Amino acid sequence: MKHIIVVGNGMVGYKFCEKFIDKSEAKNFKITVFGEEPRPAYDRVHLSEYFENQDATALEMASLEWYVNNGIELITNTRVNSIDKQAKTIETIHGNEYAYDYLVLATGSSPFVPNIEGIEKEGVFVYRTIEDLEETIEYANIIKSGRTEKVRAAILGGGLLGLEAAKAVMDMGFEPHVVEFAPKLMPRQLDKRSSNVLQEKIESLGIQVHLSKVTSKILGESAITGMEFGENDQLDVEMLVVSAGIRPRDELAKTCDLKVGTRGGIWVNNKMQTSDESIFAIGECALFNNMIYGLVAPGYDMAEIAVNQIIGNTEEVMVDEIDMSTKLKLIGVDVASYGEPFMPIDKGYSIIFENKTKGVYKRVNVSLDRKKLLGGILVGDVSDYNMLHQIYLNGLPIPENAEELIVASGGKNAAFGSVLDLPDEAQVCSCESISKGAICSSIIDGGCKSLGDVVAKTKVTTGCGGCKPMVVDLVNETLKSLGEEVKEVLCEHFHYSRQELYDLVKVNKIETYEEALEKYGHGHGCEVCKPALASIFATLTMETANKQVTIQDTNDRFLANIQRNGTYSVVPRVPGGEITPQQLITIGEIGAKYDLYTKITGAQRIDLFGAQIHELPLIWKELIAAGFESGHAYGKSLRAVKSCVGSTWCRYGMHESVTFAIEIENRYRGLRAPHKLKGGVSGCIRECAEARGKDFGLIAVEGGWNLYVCGNGGANPKHAILLAEQLSDETAIKYLDRFLMYYIRTAGPLVRTAPWLDKLEGGIEYLKQVIIDDVLGIAETLEEEMQALINKYECEWKQAVESPEMMKRFKHFVNTDETNEELVFVPMREQKMPKPW
Repeated sequence: MKHIIVVGNGMVGYKFCEKFIDKSEAKNFKITVFGEEPRPAYDRVHLSEYFENQDATALEMASLEWYVNNGIELITNTRVNSIDKQAKTIETIHGNEYAYDYLVLATGSSPFVPNIEGIEKEGVFVYRTIEDLEETIEYANIIKSGRTEKVRAAILGGGLLGLEAAKAVMDMGFEPHVVEFAPKLMPRQLDKRSSNVLQEKIESLGIQVHLSKVTSKILGESAITGMEFGENDQLDVEMLVVSAGIRPRDELAKTCDLKVGTRGGIWVNNKMQTSDESIFAIGECALFNNMIYGLVAPGYDMAEIAVNQIIGNTEEVMVDEIDMSTKLKLIGVDVASYGEPFMPIDKGYSIIFENKTKGVYKRVNVSLDRKKLLGGILVGDVSDYNMLHQIYLNGLPIPENAEELIVASGGKNAAFGSVLDLPDEAQVCSCESISKGAICSSIIDGGCKSLGDVVAKTKVTTGCGGCKPMVVDLVNETLKSLGEEVKEVLCEHFHYSRQELYDLVKVNKIETYEEALEKYGHGHGCEVCKPALASIFATLTMETANKQVTIQDTNDRFLANIQRNGTYSVVPRVPGGEITPQQLITIGEIGAKYDLYTKITGAQRIDLFGAQIHELPLIWKELIAAGFESGHAYGKSLRAVKSCVGSTWCRYGMHESVTFAIEIENRYRGLRAPHKLKGGVSGCIRECAEARGKDFGLIAVEGGWNLYVCGNGGANPKHAILLAEQLSDETAIKYLDRFLMYYIRTAGPLVRTAPWLDKLEGGIEYLKQVIIDDVLGIAETLEEEMQALINKYECEWKQAVESPEMMKRFKHFVNTDETNEELVFVPMREQKMPKPW
């Protein structure tokens, strides 16, 4: 048997082994793998997840048994010191010698640590391995021990890994500061405007950013106490994590005079061969096309090429152009770039969409003839990334109005068509090099019946996971085309739809998330299923967000909307927009007392901005005393029912729109739903309350009310559709009860009424049959369920301020009553605003 030695057991070294044993020729080879770390290969892309449970095995790509079962000898905790290419041997640090027929260098890279004075001080760490993280955690625990104030820590580097490290530092309980040499974050992937959007998002989470900073010195005696950037410019910190880039591990190649680049990296040709044809280099140690590729997908492609070359498939070579597109979730913020993210003016045009209120930035770059997509950037909303990436990769035609690629005119993804329209050779999973044809074939010819089957058969989505949304669509559309039933599940932890979980929780009287997870799920849960279950509990029992705090979204957890500087806004309910002069005076007095920025909202309410977390209960108490209650501006629930003055004052008014709006808003206040709900009541067809731009709207006409449903504003506005005409007050409310409960029962998580209706088989006509004609025989049940929720309503603010236990969470710090003294405001038109970044 021929002997292959693999030096390096990271993600790419492991992938070489995995791909090799899948070949029929593997039986003719023996594989020995050397790894410097004390454990098998693990997923370094998701390294920050180690802070959740500090379980290294959760990151393992394969167990020790996997290596044994596949005949691979794994030698850990061992460094290879030298190569003798004439004798075809390697020598380890222990002096042991091994002979090879083929040698694969997968030594990866090491963190780049700048030559800064004092960088060797205690408290300075790198962010690369599990051992690095363990040392960082141990040191963090020591310096935080017995301290009541929050300790500062810095991250040197604002690139991909630097922002991951910032999240890790924050999870350790530090006040994180990102220090970046460039004038923007993620300088390789983002333009200035998209970087600004990302910066605003992460700073709103409590991570401070310092750009254009050249660190000249690490301050302190034996341990770090700060960073110096220049004269009178320094940052006091007690820990530093260096994440300033990588350097290829090419020192082993230099021991036998293999060709290396002038700036590092082991030179390879398109067969992944080094200057010695028996030695291959793959991953971040390899210099291909004078480039080091720091993404996992090109490393996996290199592993595939090396495998084919060794077994004799010599026609398989690396393509000249490597796709460096990426999609990531950084600190909870989605970021993606593909193709040419920066567009030189001589190559094409850029179309940019930016929504600062939602922290969304989209940019597409098109060719000068406006026929090709050349690349782009997405921040905040990357739902279209997979399809845009495929259009770019495969040169697919783009709409005549290219802006429809990022702001669709005919509904979500109107410009894209179906995923089945992609060519079979389109590469959907770049990590595993899986094409659209291979995915579809695994279903059509391979007998796969579900996403899980496809993943098991092809390994698609098992790399970075960025392709999963498109793979899900491909699997579902292919199964539908074969006449198979497609079941949409909530997430990987619950193999049920939201509707099925709703029924399971209801029938079996499940009362907590932990109970639901134990009986019907697995794993630890995620940011998808936790809020979804919280919504289900609320829509079944009117449970408030105070009962199961840990499964709520951030805003629901604190019963207020968090703003970009870490303060909160307070929105009391003002049903129908009707407010007494005394109530206006009370709100004004509260705003002045707590120095809050005040603004009339588009939903006829008053928003009070700038409250610190400890001030929230104090403000609520005063509002409650004045007759106010929570306006649920933070929740996936009824927000407000907007109204005009109607026949009470207006000479055109046909009905009392204010009175009816107040009745409706008070009826559905606190009602939780899959998404937020907005209503409107207009006293005549002049539509001053914009009722047709809401999830439900009523417009006064001769003979009663016209009821419209399933409209929304936003980036893709949609008019509500007429459900019923000339209704009495009682009938309008009866139909609303049925409509809202049917939506709550059947919609998916975070699906608003407009897209819900778009996907409802039979559309508005079927909805009329359910709500008006009661074709399902459930109308009475829906009405009873709605009335039961209405009867259980409680004000969440009042509930919180009356409970000493609930009040404990309204503190800046867990172990002290100190407040945040570092907030900076600037004047704005006789009020104030957070200081711009």
